Amino acid sequence: MQISKRAKDTQESPIRKLAGVAGAAKARGIHIYHLNIGQPDIDTPDVFYKEINDFSGNVLCYGPSDGMPELKEAMIQYFSNYNIGLKKEDIVITTGGSEAISFAFSVIADPGDEIIIPEPFYTNYNGYASVANLKIVPVETLPENGFHLPDLTEIEKKITPRTKGILINSPNNPTGTVFTEEEIKGLGELAKKHDLFLLADEVYKEFTYDGGKHFSILELEGLEDRVIVMDSISKRYSACGARIGAVISKNKDVVAAILKFAQARLCPPTLEQIGATAAYKLPLDYFEPILAEYQERRDLLHKILTSNKDIVLQKPKGAFYIMAKLPVDNSDKFAKWMLGEFDVGGETVMVAPGAGFYSSPGKGKQEVRIAYVLETVKLEKAARILLQAIEKYNPTRVGGQ
Repeated sequence: MQISKRAKDTQESPIRKLAGVAGAAKARGIHIYHLNIGQPDIDTPDVFYKEINDFSGNVLCYGPSDGMPELKEAMIQYFSNYNIGLKKEDIVITTGGSEAISFAFSVIADPGDEIIIPEPFYTNYNGYASVANLKIVPVETLPENGFHLPDLTEIEKKITPRTKGILINSPNNPTGTVFTEEEIKGLGELAKKHDLFLLADEVYKEFTYDGGKHFSILELEGLEDRVIVMDSISKRYSACGARIGAVISKNKDVVAAILKFAQARLCPPTLEQIGATAAYKLPLDYFEPILAEYQERRDLLHKILTSNKDIVLQKPKGAFYIMAKLPVDNSDKFAKWMLGEFDVGGETVMVAPGAGFYSSPGKGKQEVRIAYVLETVKLEKAARILLQAIEKYNPTRVGGQ
């Protein structure tokens, strides 16, 4: 017997695929600094746990398929702080942002249809597209201009009769790029011109630095019928394990279709929705010390990495990732080598190889994504170990490349 072609073709996660090698290293007593995964070390808000602990029901029942109304009300109030007006019927609560993306892909496109996405992009878009039998059409962005969008004419060239939507992720994972209001408005015009959906993964919307602000596609005027946002509390409230996300759209047909998928999986987690409701009621100044902490980490990591003139990178404007091109022959091999053959005093570093953040063959082979989700003392140590790893690895390669 054979498994499906879909299963064979679905990409491994570059974030997690070296977990076995990392496990073997830990078994040998090696301490690993995990810079490979966007798991914040910021404490989850106390109110999240308090509300769950105060739950007094005798039975943990199924909830509504589209999510608890209390959570929706809290989200509506939260988004109003950003002058984004929502109604409960605009929101479907999902089991994490991942399910939100999967639902959105399946709703807007049929097997064989296409979605345009600037690359590098969040690696699991590849997986969701495989499951839905969709084709990702990549648009190249370059580190030299901070991974910002190319001219709209270059994106327009990618549109075919099978194109159903354009997806952006801003602030971006893996690059940390924050697309400008002008860039996003341009995409909106393109979507309207070609009758496409415009989708945005906005799970990092609060994480912008140097005084910058995130512009949501929900703020676009006259495009309400074609805008779909995928959202999550995972990064916002450092609650990755809660698995609470949302699809947000003012297109009634989209929401109704997504509800069908939501009904098929019954309901999102009840207790975690209770915790999320409490978190969404926190004042916006909750984020101020968190942003200051992440900006300090970004600056420290950027300073250390740029001390090696052969590393190519831009200082990110948002999220908590740096996409760096390293002076190595192959970042997959390098990442595996760091876990299997290298350590400094019993310590090493785990990074996410860059190729998995692309759909174009051959791209990202010298790049890695680094998540600055460790406190500064640990982050500095990890960054310096990474520099030592590069120096030791390169002499074993022909020409150091």
